[in-house]
Amino acid sequence: MKPTIDPQRTIDLLRDLVQIESVNPSLGPGSKGEGMIAAFVQGVLADAGLEAKLWEVAPGRPNVIGRLAGSGGGKTLIFNAHLDTVTVEGMQDPFSARIEDGKLFGRGAWDTKAGLAAGLSAILALSEGNISLAGDLVVVGAADEEYASLGTQALLENVQADGCIILEPSDLTVWVAHGGFVWVEVETEGVAAHGSLPDQGVDAIAKMGRVLTELEELRQRISQDKAFHSTLVEQTLHPSLHASLIEGGREWSSYPDRCLLRLERRMTPGETRQDIEAELDDMLSRLGAQDPQFKAKWRVIMARPPWQVREGPLLTALETACAAHLGREPKRATGLMWTDAALMQQAGIPTVILGPKGEGKHGLVEYVETDSVVACARILVRTAVDFCNQPP
Repeated sequence: MKPTIDPQRTIDLLRDLVQIESVNPSLGPGSKGEGMIAAFVQGVLADAGLEAKLWEVAPGRPNVIGRLAGSGGGKTLIFNAHLDTVTVEGMQDPFSARIEDGKLFGRGAWDTKAGLAAGLSAILALSEGNISLAGDLVVVGAADEEYASLGTQALLENVQADGCIILEPSDLTVWVAHGGFVWVEVETEGVAAHGSLPDQGVDAIAKMGRVLTELEELRQRISQDKAFHSTLVEQTLHPSLHASLIEGGREWSSYPDRCLLRLERRMTPGETRQDIEAELDDMLSRLGAQDPQFKAKWRVIMARPPWQVREGPLLTALETACAAHLGREPKRATGLMWTDAALMQQAGIPTVILGPKGEGKHGLVEYVETDSVVACARILVRTAVDFCNQPP
């Protein structure tokens, strides 16, 4: 029996997923997190007779893992989509999941509950179609991708696979590379004093102004001088740098003895955390040499590596499936966004990215094109049949 994607069930799954609030509590304190949506996904998988389990990666924050067991002797493939979303402040009806003109609206609709719905629809179709896969097919709903990727990091401690498709928004384009990032705190030190005592006070905020000027010059340099050219697509990717948050001072009448800046440096493939640390060391050393009163320190809060695809059986299987469904060779793309693909591939699992079409991830209006969710599910089915039946 041929596996058949049920379009209405796919869209109904997506609607149910979007109607469940799963805002990451690290981004929105007091938010519900992944517990309810993980339980829903587990129920969908279990009702279909598939192995399904919850795995808590932090208190109240589980991954959900479903498995369609293969007959043996084939490759294991993972569909990975994250359960959490960013916050909903400023959105109208973020969990309505209303459908209008072929678009389903709501927080997480595109990023990335549409991918999750496509992955679930695919594994259900394969299970119901009694298709014999030699290797296992695993669907993962991962916690915390929008902040620290606790879910995928925990997954990699206990799961082995021959390939992974990250179901992030991609407009049915095959992503072949993306950026990494480093989050840094820079703190300048001044001397607190009454505002009437300029000879005694040292203004930490003014010193941070010099840092900001240097950062802007650095931003322009790296944008012009550094570029990543993928061998798989005719696109050029440039790194980026921006100041994110700043705070300092005590009150109106005092010289500030402290100013704290949080910044983000986006890396392209080939760049490393050590490269960014060297940039910061050089910049602050030069400022200190120019001004004896300049004192500053920095620390990395979080760092995630860039990623680029490995050519091989998984990329071939996915692009063959895309071409069969779309009637043309699929487009390839790169970008500065970051996904869990970097962690999966860093662990030795070849990884690619594919997801439905939409707009507004992290925006005030977010939607996904429902037809593209169904198309994505059909592509995933064909990819799984091809890849999982290859010898490991």
